[in-house]
Amino acid sequence: MDGPHLERTFGHTVLALAVGDLSAFSADALVNAANSALAGGGGVDGAIHRRGGPSIMAETLARHPEGCPTGSAVVSGPGDLDARWVIHAVGPVWRGGYSDEREQLTSAYRTALRLAEELGARTIALPALSAGIYGYPIEEAAGVALATTREHLLGATALERATFVLFTPQTYAVFERVLEGLPA
Repeated sequence: MDGPHLERTFGHTVLALAVGDLSAFSADALVNAANSALAGGGGVDGAIHRRGGPSIMAETLARHPEGCPTGSAVVSGPGDLDARWVIHAVGPVWRGGYSDEREQLTSAYRTALRLAEELGARTIALPALSAGIYGYPIEEAAGVALATTREHLLGATALERATFVLFTPQTYAVFERVLEGLPA
């Protein structure tokens, strides 16, 4: 991964931050920032589908023709990605904070982490869900992402490493500040 890298341990699991392209990252499970139609898009979603190839879209649409509700997640194979699974998590569009966005974002992360556990993943790479074109304020998005992941890692987990792969140094800096402020 490019750029800075920070690690903290919660329970027996490493929670790491890195700057880079999540679609180029190697982990058992890669979390995709999907839309509710599972129809592909820009940002992380576009990168996952470009690098992973058309089999991801074909499998996702065949297995989940109804899409995926906001706050949830579904699984597909990895296509050409260096992973065993892709977990397509749907975060909320920011609507000012009065439409259950925090609960939906928390649920999207919880569901992705639970699915990774159920699949037997030992490593997971996650993006900053909803913090791009969905407009979720980055400081708040980082708080939800890291607190939810920390809570999961402090429970009974088989995960050995969870890495937030953040696209820009600016996003990394916000996540770093929030992570440094979390209790052990």
